[in-house]
Amino acid sequence: MIHLTFANILVDTFLHGGIIMWPLLALSLFALAVIAERIFWGLSFRRTRDTDRLNRIYKTLGRGDRDEAIKLADASADPRVRVVAYALDHPETAIEIATQIRASEELKVARRFLTAMDTIITLAPLLGLLGTVTGIMQSFKFVGGDQDLAVSKVSGGIGEALIATACGLGIAIVTLLPFNIFGSKAEELEEELETVSKNVQLLSEKAKSRSERGYELADVSK
Repeated sequence: MIHLTFANILVDTFLHGGIIMWPLLALSLFALAVIAERIFWGLSFRRTRDTDRLNRIYKTLGRGDRDEAIKLADASADPRVRVVAYALDHPETAIEIATQIRASEELKVARRFLTAMDTIITLAPLLGLLGTVTGIMQSFKFVGGDQDLAVSKVSGGIGEALIATACGLGIAIVTLLPFNIFGSKAEELEEELETVSKNVQLLSEKAKSRSERGYELADVSK
């Protein structure tokens, strides 16, 4: 019974918000879908982090064992390890370029729908403001008429304006926090991928330099 009454209040409030409530409803459903998708990505991203494997790859590259590093990096779900795997699987391409190519793909996934969330945060209050304007315009139609009727209609128009504004602001506020959280996660991942790229490049250069010195020493001993 309580749930039914609450639902009736929500429906009644929605209907009193005016025609602008329909696009706000569509926007709110889209915002919820986007937020749910980003939460799913965030949970998956946390589960796939494999720092232990990444450190083992670093040690293997430091020893100059490229084949073993490729085996360790193969089939990993960690974006950082996938960047390393792509660079190692494409020896014909410079490591810096290869890691940048793969990192850009990983960042596209991390930043997916952030632009849409930014648009929702901007658009929702504007739609609420539009509802405010239309509600007040509706109220002015009844000014100057029958006093009792005018008061009722004017208050109804103001109520419509306030409902639309509140809904628009509510959608923007609910979307803002996830937008900031997942935006910071994407920036954090970008910094980590840059670090991975530099580490792989440095370790590969050291291993190559060590190998070249070994050949030189071998030639001198002959």
